[in-house]
Amino acid sequence: MNTIDALLEKIDKAKSLDFGTIFNQSIELFKKVWVQGLVIRLLIMILMLPFSLIMYIPMISMGLFDPETIQNMEDFKPLIFIPLGLFGILFMFFAIVIDFGMKASFYRICKLKDLEEMGADDYFHYLKKPYLGKVVKLSLATFGITILAMLLCVIPVFYVMVPVTLMNVIFAFNPELSTSEIVKAGFRLGNKKWLLTFGLLFVSFILAGFIGLLLCCIGVYITLSFVYLPLYFIYKDSVGFDKKEVNESYGMSYG
Repeated sequence: MNTIDALLEKIDKAKSLDFGTIFNQSIELFKKVWVQGLVIRLLIMILMLPFSLIMYIPMISMGLFDPETIQNMEDFKPLIFIPLGLFGILFMFFAIVIDFGMKASFYRICKLKDLEEMGADDYFHYLKKPYLGKVVKLSLATFGITILAMLLCVIPVFYVMVPVTLMNVIFAFNPELSTSEIVKAGFRLGNKKWLLTFGLLFVSFILAGFIGLLLCCIGVYITLSFVYLPLYFIYKDSVGFDKKEVNESYGMSYG
């Protein structure tokens, strides 16, 4: 089983990575997992839909029963919008939990396809016991880190986005680590590979968005999962996998 010290040691000793190599590897893996990536995005959208509707029901109801209400919104007292704001924050956190858990499950699928291992495409793998509690804690941690960075103006957001995104893939292959250990490992790997990771994320996002738009916008759902793949290879080439340890960690229970 990987301990945090062993993981951090691997990160510190990680070799230099080549931008072009990782990008090309991501393209090849995308050919194998684009269907699973599409399913992930559609499932996230479906899970978010009920909460989106609930969030707008009060506004829709006011407009249907009294259209003048919408026209006179400036007359509303700010206190009326406090419950909507609180629900909005709750909805945002729920979305982060779903997104974090399903992306971790996608990374697990990526490893299965990349290394041609046996295993089911379990899209909810990390949203079930024994991992759900850890996913909630990590989502809260990433949410808090992002909010703090936003309060410190825009520049810190660009810095923390790299460690925060790497926490997802680190958790996917080290679910036995504690929340604080995964956060620590995310920042350690993020600091070491920040420029490479940011560059790959930026180029992958632009490429996925451009190709998605060429496919009549709806294609974005197909191409968006490509953005996740460079992170998988950054972890794979920096830390690597111990097959025995990873398989054992999938079968153990963690709080």
